[in-house]
This record gives sequence, structure tokens and C-alpha cells, in this order.
Amino acid sequence: MSRLFPVWVVAGSALALLYPPAFTWFSGRLIVWGLAVIMLGMGLTLSAAEFRAVFEQPRSVGLGVAAQFGIMPLAGWSIATALRLPEPVAVGLILVACCPGGTASNVVSYIAHANVALSVVMTTCSTLAAVVLTPLLTAVLAGSYVPIEAGPLFASTAQVVLVPVTLGVLANRYAPRVVAFLLPVAPLVAVLAIVLICASIMGQNREAIVTAGPRVLLAVGLLHATGFGLGWLVARALGFDERTARTTSIEVGMQNSGLGVVLATQHFASPLTALPSAISATVHSLFGAVLAARWRARPVAAGRGARRSSARAATRRPAPAARGGPGEQRRPGSAAPPRADR
Repeated sequence: MSRLFPVWVVAGSALALLYPPAFTWFSGRLIVWGLAVIMLGMGLTLSAAEFRAVFEQPRSVGLGVAAQFGIMPLAGWSIATALRLPEPVAVGLILVACCPGGTASNVVSYIAHANVALSVVMTTCSTLAAVVLTPLLTAVLAGSYVPIEAGPLFASTAQVVLVPVTLGVLANRYAPRVVAFLLPVAPLVAVLAIVLICASIMGQNREAIVTAGPRVLLAVGLLHATGFGLGWLVARALGFDERTARTTSIEVGMQNSGLGVVLATQHFASPLTALPSAISATVHSLFGAVLAARWRARPVAAGRGARRSSARAATRRPAPAARGGPGEQRRPGSAAPPRADR
């Protein structure tokens, strides 16, 4: 079923557009608990050693955070300018582009067989950085300063990401039999939960999506396509392996759209400012679902890029001199090496 992940997401989203009540009941606290259950399932597949490996390579984490707040805000401003969006919509697009990575990126990394531990650390770090960078970048690019309360933002990240993943890692360490029983159904639960979440978001924002117009839909689609594409390209161009590049692509391409909706509603008078964030939640989920299915069908081993580099280095090393050959000198009185044909 997980291989058909994008099919279920598209089907659920289409049904939600036709009959929103079929999915809008799954909202509010249910979405929070749904994400927490998914993150717990991901934690069951991880170990403390994997997180240690991530922290031993801070360049990978720095890449994700830098790409998140470098690529997306500039892309949002460029797209809003190029398409000449109305001012409230342009501000809304820039606002969601300046938001940190969303929890859904961890789910997509899990389904795509990317580096889940790295994804979780990237999301946490970008969320912490967002307390300063989201208001600052929005002020610079959109001319509007939107303050963010650090406490609630960190609390929601801890509730949905850090606590469930930590519990899963501990269970993996101290209750391996229970984990072995739960692991076969974990991908199925993750797919069902994310389909319900995507369909619920689609149903809740049906009117906004229907009335948005093609230009707004195009703008949001271009924003996330740019994030996914440049996230991967930048990582590969800087020499990171394929698995890290995929993780970075997912992290950069998927925003915390819920935060964008909250900020737009609290700090701007026009309801149109929240429109890009509302549409973003659906668009990045659909894009992420398709990408996850594609990469899941083309798995890559962890550290494959490093092994290739080692192999290439090995081929450049000079071969050692043959035993007993001209390059080897024997001490006087030492026995000659045995012959190969004996």
C-alpha cells in the first residue's frame, strides 16, 4: 500500500473536494495526535547511534537549515514579483516561504527511505531558527514584521516530533520484541494517517482552493517545486551523498504551512494573506507523496557517495610491490618467501 502512497493522497484529496465532510472531521487535535503516532512509528525504526551519526556530521544539518532559509524565501519573493500577484497574496506567499520545515517532511522522508534521523534534526533546528529568521526575512522581503512566540512554537515541535521520536528510539532499545511486532504495520499506519491529514486539509480549504484562481495555484506550485528541485541540486553540487540530498530536498520543499496560516491570520487584515499557506499545505503534500513514491522505488544505501569516493581513492593508490620482487629487500639470512605453487 505504501508504494501507492501518492495515489491514495490524490484520491483522498479529490474526494475531499467533492464532499469535504467525509474528511474534515479529522482536524484539530486529531491531526496533532495523528502526526505524533506517525513520528512514534518512525522512532521505532531509529536508534541512538543514527542520531549520533547525524550530530557527528553537522555540515548536513547546516546544509538543510541554510537551504531552508536561503532557497525558499528568495523563491517566494521572485515568484510573487514575476507573476505580479496582488499585494496580500504576494505577502502571504513570501510569509509561507519564510516558514521553517514542516513535520510532514519527516513523514515523507520515512516513506521515501531517506535519512529520517537527519530529517528530524533538520526540522527541529529550522524550527528553532524560525523564531528569529521568519520575522526577519518576512520584514526584509515583504516589508511586514510578524513576531513569533518562541514558547508555543517549540512546545508544538516537542509534542509532535521530539517526544514521540524519543519514545520510539527508547522502545527500539529496550523493547525490541514489541518493536518487531509493530514494525510491519508502521508504514501502513503512516500512509493512512497522512492521507487523512492531506484530505482533511483539502476539505477545510476547499473554498479557498476553488476561488484562488490559476495564478495563485501556479505560484504555490512553483514555490514548492523550486524548493524540492534546488534542495536536491544544491546538496549534490556541494558533494553530499544521494541520501542526504534527498532528505534535504524533502526538508526544503515542505513548509510549516500551519504556522503560515496562524501568522497570516494574526498579523494581517486581508484574509487573502492566509490563502497561499492554506493551499501550500495541500500542494507540498501532493508533491511530497509523488516524490516519496519515486524515491522509495529507487532506494539508495546510506553513505553510498562516501563509499564511491573511497573506491575511487583506492584505485588511485599505487599497487604495493610484489613480495620478493625488486621493490622488496630481504634481511641477510632471512628465509625466502614461499612459492605460490607449493
